[in-house]
Amino acid sequence: MLSQRYSKSDLSDILIPPGEWSPHPRANERSAWSVPQESLRRAHIARGEEAAQFGWPVAPATFFLDYQRTGNRMRWQTQIRDARRLALADLAIAECLEGEGRFIDPIIDGIWTTCEETFWGVPAHLNRQKAGVGLPDVTEPIVDLFAAEAAALLAWTLYLFEKQLDENSTLIGDRVRLEIDRRILTPNLERDFGWMGFDNPERTVNNWNPWITSNWLTCALLIEKDQTRRVAHVYRALQAVDNFIDPYPADGGCDEGPGYWNHAGGALYDCLEILHSATDGQINVFDEPLILEIGRFPYRTQIGNRYFVNFADAAARLDMPASLMFGYGKRIQDSNLVDLGAWVAKQQGIAENGLSDSLGRELRAFDNLEELLSIDGKQPLPAQTWLPDIEVACARDEEGSTDGFFVAAKGGNNQESHNHNDIGHFIVYIDGHPLIVDIGVEDYTSKTFGPDRYDIWTMNSRHHSLPTINGMEQLPGPEFKAKAATFTSNDSGITFSCDIASAYPEEAGVESWSRSIELQRGRQITVIDDFQLSLVDSNEMSVMTPCRVRIDGDVIHLESAPLEDGGTSADGKLTFDSQAFDVRLDTYPLADVNFKRGNPWGETLTRIIFISKTPKLKNKWTWLIER
Repeated sequence: MLSQRYSKSDLSDILIPPGEWSPHPRANERSAWSVPQESLRRAHIARGEEAAQFGWPVAPATFFLDYQRTGNRMRWQTQIRDARRLALADLAIAECLEGEGRFIDPIIDGIWTTCEETFWGVPAHLNRQKAGVGLPDVTEPIVDLFAAEAAALLAWTLYLFEKQLDENSTLIGDRVRLEIDRRILTPNLERDFGWMGFDNPERTVNNWNPWITSNWLTCALLIEKDQTRRVAHVYRALQAVDNFIDPYPADGGCDEGPGYWNHAGGALYDCLEILHSATDGQINVFDEPLILEIGRFPYRTQIGNRYFVNFADAAARLDMPASLMFGYGKRIQDSNLVDLGAWVAKQQGIAENGLSDSLGRELRAFDNLEELLSIDGKQPLPAQTWLPDIEVACARDEEGSTDGFFVAAKGGNNQESHNHNDIGHFIVYIDGHPLIVDIGVEDYTSKTFGPDRYDIWTMNSRHHSLPTINGMEQLPGPEFKAKAATFTSNDSGITFSCDIASAYPEEAGVESWSRSIELQRGRQITVIDDFQLSLVDSNEMSVMTPCRVRIDGDVIHLESAPLEDGGTSADGKLTFDSQAFDVRLDTYPLADVNFKRGNPWGETLTRIIFISKTPKLKNKWTWLIER
């Protein structure tokens, strides 16, 4: 899309020259940093005061070696990478808002400490064939997500405070430019990293591509002084991000789930916004149908409040990026996305608590801050969504309301980015509270993206709303997929159906397995499995619930239980054929489960297992879900 439309010659003509691009006010432009929300100003300055006490501890090598030794990446990531980056960004915003100079020395310490780090990324992202001892190879920098973020953070900090830094020592700016060039800019010109999508055209890139590219563009445009080389960077970045855009589903669906939209579609918006700004609006593709659809994905998959459809590794409960959605919505002139961004800003109390995002995004948010905070916004909550390319369906009882039923289901394939083996899986909420859920994902470890990924309980089909057929679960891979996925709707409800037989191995003997999920608005949800097998041994069906479970004949009562955030699960009931099934309950205590974005479910999850009493080659199972 981009590199075909804008050549190197075009970029030479339209890019604002080096040193002249001023997308945001610098720290010494004091009138621009007067914000009407005194509470927001105080909140950011308080964060800066806390960050000034950070101390910039040395990063122990043993923290880095955790990943090789135990598979754990979080001690390094949270105590070293996350804390340092957050502290420097907080110092930068605090100094911009206060302007008294008292945060400059801590900013210098933060810059210098970051430059001294051996590796700006995380150990999980090293090329371990070349760094097999578990420590980074300093002779061949690896550009990963967090190395790119660190570079952009330094680039923005230098942009904001170059005058003040130079008054202390010109070595500080020189060091920043040196480190960004050797760690990010030169490697990105000279090497084809997998996230770029050049080395394997058949492999679809994921959120790494726009996430890194947005930071790469920032560095190239702010740091690179040679115009020829600057143009080369931008053009190569256009080619790379095209590898993300061109195969993207036309429905705008993010197969990684709403929790990854922030760094997938949202990071694509970052790229496009940077390019728009750096060319004075001459690079502008915000009216392209695909760009419009990508922006609309968050509100199309919102269940209500902080709950979003969490297929794949996405979390069920999210703090979505308010200013990002608001800005994207304004660019594509989508009032629903604008409204959701403004509504989320109110829920997060941005006016009182301040902004929370990368430094570059926070700077852009200040440009729209007054407008963002002046609009109450709302949750659009569409009555239904059908994304035919990624085969995700969502529907609710009443448009614009969390009252009543919400159901989401998926087809797709088991090679989607961050996928779980979950073809045919569904979730159910009532009145905005969870009833039948997708577990989510635990903290990432070495196992998460290794050959044993699907041994993790949250990722296999046995722990989703799915059958286990003749003792066999679904398998990973693009060939394990749904077929004949359809979505129909009318005023009274919707029906999603697909054949999930191909998601199982041949040895399972599944000739066909038609799954149908029907919402009858205001009444019930019906799940029907109609199947034909070539062999029969044992068959069962599972669902996961955070509710208290009580069985009474043909009815399983799913009773409200407290959740970690102070809320509760839903109240509902699930009716089944007790003549056809035995029921077993497996309980999963969650006290020691470290969910990636925090436990959304409470003290326990319960797996309800319907075990076929007399397995048959041909059969039809039916479940009713009601209040």
